Amino acid sequence: MDFGLSEEQRMLQESMSRFLTEACPLDRVRECAEDLHRAKDLSAGLAELGVAQIVVPEQYGGLGLGLLDAALVQETLGQHVAPVPFSARAVLSVLALRYGGNAEQNALWLPQIARGEMRVGLAINERSGAREGSGVEVSEGKAHGKLLFAWELTDATHLLLADNAGGLHLAELANPGVQTRTLTTIDKTRSADEVVLGGCAVQSLRGENQAGGAAARLTDAARILLAADSLGAAQTMIGKAVAYAGERQQFNRLIGSFQAVKHLCAEMAARLEPCRALIWYAAYAHDQKLDDARLMSLLAKSHISEVGQFVARTATEVHGGMGFTDLLGLHYWFKRIGANRQLLGGPERLRAEAATLQGWA
Repeated sequence: MDFGLSEEQRMLQESMSRFLTEACPLDRVRECAEDLHRAKDLSAGLAELGVAQIVVPEQYGGLGLGLLDAALVQETLGQHVAPVPFSARAVLSVLALRYGGNAEQNALWLPQIARGEMRVGLAINERSGAREGSGVEVSEGKAHGKLLFAWELTDATHLLLADNAGGLHLAELANPGVQTRTLTTIDKTRSADEVVLGGCAVQSLRGENQAGGAAARLTDAARILLAADSLGAAQTMIGKAVAYAGERQQFNRLIGSFQAVKHLCAEMAARLEPCRALIWYAAYAHDQKLDDARLMSLLAKSHISEVGQFVARTATEVHGGMGFTDLLGLHYWFKRIGANRQLLGGPERLRAEAATLQGWA
């Protein structure tokens, strides 16, 4: 039995990589990082590849693929630190409707998402631990509260949010009861916003979401996508370190010939490669609703968070002082890995959740 990727999945990654290699070089990343609105052409190009419809069911105009396929796309976006909205807008908003919406809501909104007419941001960070003063209460169709680190609100028309009880709701960002403020984070390739809801009208997802079940499963999917993004970013940092070691000379020798540098590069590769199978399996388990799906999402994100941090630090060390300059741009991958580590729970919190899930704590 073949447990590898299918030919179609490999072709999906290859076509994504070819497009981003040409359309999103480092100079383009720098440009868009200063103003994410400049990345509209990149989003349009990805839409032409069918990325925006990847998990939308076929009857609603999508490709009908699963989270594993979306994770492969996210991995490729992480490799290129692409400054484009994808995880919330193309994947998690759709999964929220599939998991928590009813047939009527799916028929109304999923075709609009597939056509790009409805662009949805996401605010579920409080599901993994709310700061004091944050969180949302919904009563009689009105939402009150504050949400932090909302994803992908640049050019968005709607916001998908989770309330304190685990309910999922959809709000129009043009509603006067919604106020947003851009937050400054280390990762300039993606947006993060604070959202204040002052009695804004929301439409609650009315499907199967007993006791926050859909919100919990959505959080699992989001953690897997963050893990895939870190996997791609870490792989690129290893590639850049190896390439630099094969070019940079010291004492009239390539630094890649020094045993210490060889060991650094080998250890990065040895620690990262097992993460690939772990993340792919976590996505597969999620798609198939296996018993260990939630556990795998926790372990995948917690493990790649630690390994990614090691790779980011070590790859920068291989570059020496040049690794800290803007000239090489390593900091974009470094900071993306760092941001992914903290979003929806750091490794310590996720391991504690995994221990509780298994009855160990």
